[in-house]
Amino acid sequence: MTSRPVTPPATTVPPPSGHTQVPVAFVLPDATFTRVFDTGDLAALHSSPAVRLVADRPLDPDNPCDAALLTDVEVIITGWGSPVLDGALLDRMPRLRAIAHSAGSVKPVVDDDVWDRALAVTSSAAANAVPVAEFAVAMIVLAAKRAFATAAAIAADPDGGPVDVEGSWPVIGMHGITVGVVGASRVGRAVIERLRDYDVRVLVSDPFLDDDDARGLGVTTVDLETLAGRSDVITLHAPLLPSTRGMIDRSVIARMRPGTTLVNTARGGIVDQDALADRLDRGDLAAVLDVTEPEHLPVGARLRSTPNTFITPHIAGSLGNELRRLAGNAVRETIAFAATGAFTDPIVPDGFAVQA
Repeated sequence: MTSRPVTPPATTVPPPSGHTQVPVAFVLPDATFTRVFDTGDLAALHSSPAVRLVADRPLDPDNPCDAALLTDVEVIITGWGSPVLDGALLDRMPRLRAIAHSAGSVKPVVDDDVWDRALAVTSSAAANAVPVAEFAVAMIVLAAKRAFATAAAIAADPDGGPVDVEGSWPVIGMHGITVGVVGASRVGRAVIERLRDYDVRVLVSDPFLDDDDARGLGVTTVDLETLAGRSDVITLHAPLLPSTRGMIDRSVIARMRPGTTLVNTARGGIVDQDALADRLDRGDLAAVLDVTEPEHLPVGARLRSTPNTFITPHIAGSLGNELRRLAGNAVRETIAFAATGAFTDPIVPDGFAVQA
């Protein structure tokens, strides 16, 4: 990634006659800024006739010089590690009208005071859903082909003998299997869309998905227990809320048929990990876990040694060149708000309560 410039590009476009440019600032850690944004993003903001980028670097609300600049700002771009926008901080940005978050979930940043002040909010959740969905579908395909288990068997066999793939598991392959999607979220819908390329049946469990929406997605809606009992692969895409914590509990796990694979790219807290470990120890269930609770499993955690378990360190979301989508989305939304007074993909308070 290229380093950020210290001066604006010389090609800044003046605002149209009679139009005042909207002051915009980054409020996020330097490390996040340099990781996510590059010179092209700054150039896009500078070239917008509706935007006046206050600085080509993040502003620190605790720095007196930066704090003075923030009193004039109307839109801020936040990201991983940004401060919580509570009342005390918002009081120091009296002209603030909008927040464009350059990551997925805005919950680490947005306080109730943001909604109380009717500030506009958007995030790059839709952009971040793309790599998560790609990863989830890849894991579904690899799990159905028993790629992880057979690779482990090859590595563990000092004699290099053949691996009986078809005889090792009740269901092998993608043809005609049933995939259960828990949560018709942004990611869940993106997974469903990509699964159309495969000859699989898709079941969905989501209390907010109505019949018309399900027909449009081409899926069958069922309750969670039915999904658990009828799916060959179950992929989790629900947000972690008080109502969803531990929702994949012992009774749901017990309903899973021998040979089922559980894929979790959502949040570790959705799953009862002790119940999952107990079932994995029986040897008739598989798990592909990109998220656990805690995120870094301590030494000695059961899931580190259970059979048929493949764990990655929360890599499904945007990494490396995929961060370009996050930055581009935040820049486009910022320009849209500056030009029209509204985001193209806003987050509303009611929707915020049930989002990740």
